[in-house]
Amino acid sequence: MIYATIIFVILLLAVALVQLALAFGAPLGEWTLGGRYKGQLPMKLRFAALIQILILCLFAIMALAKAQLAFEKLYSASIVGMWFIVIFFVFGNVMNWSSRSKKERYVMGPANTIALICALIIAIG
Repeated sequence: MIYATIIFVILLLAVALVQLALAFGAPLGEWTLGGRYKGQLPMKLRFAALIQILILCLFAIMALAKAQLAFEKLYSASIVGMWFIVIFFVFGNVMNWSSRSKKERYVMGPANTIALICALIIAIG
């Protein structure tokens, strides 16, 4: 479970960095939201990218707590929290793999699947 947690947190960090780039106007719109936006995301969605970073941080905290690597006081909450995270990544897999954007499908699809597998290992562990 420790390796799954490390991989999971690294993936979350990578996605958070992409979200940060999106929030600051990087022209990566094709990599998200089905590729609907070429170039920069609209300002509303750039703000949403910042919210996504907070969610990813919460996911990392829950994973680290469940693996008992940090945030020990959150262990009880992480038992249930990790199952919500697994569900989140199930839906994320459906969205990424069915995206019209090849970039999102071929990069974020596999990353999301790996994150789902890791989240499941952590939740079960």
